[in-house]
Amino acid sequence: MNTTGWIVLIVVVVVVIIAIIAIALTVGRRRKQEHDREHAQELREAAREDDLAAREREAAASRAAADAKQAEVDAERRRREAEAHAAEAGEARAAVDEKLSRADKVDPDVRTDRDGNRIDDGRGSANDRAASDRAAADGADRGYDDRADDAVREPRHAEPRIDAGGPGGAGTTGDTDVPPPRPAR
Repeated sequence: MNTTGWIVLIVVVVVVIIAIIAIALTVGRRRKQEHDREHAQELREAAREDDLAAREREAAASRAAADAKQAEVDAERRRREAEAHAAEAGEARAAVDEKLSRADKVDPDVRTDRDGNRIDDGRGSANDRAASDRAAADGADRGYDDRADDAVREPRHAEPRIDAGGPGGAGTTGDTDVPPPRPAR
């Protein structure tokens, strides 16, 4: 073979090698692009799911805020109702006090001062004693004596009973012997 044959052969081999390299690069690039497309699609799906979850959390937060606002409105309404009831109770109490004051003025057994306030001389009327006896009888059922004349009242038990197995555990004061609180007058 002559030199021209060798040159042609070398050129053909180089061209074939370059073609193989070009084909390999093109196929590799296409595979990478396809992989990147699949990865981008997966990222988009994840983003859609995250967006849906975020919107659900925003809706839940909005519902919670609306519930809190409704609770505030309800509390304000109940507060106003309580104030109205308290005002009505105050008016009823004032009416009762006025009636009692008028009754005291009319009753010859009740001594009052110039302003119509009752002066208690310790005797009291028969009606007052009967009412006191009824209140004491009611109070005895609840565990306290309302008939005592002194201002400081001793509880039924001067010292509480110590229960070893009470609700609070060993060595705690049992609340079974403690009288209930006195009702407000």
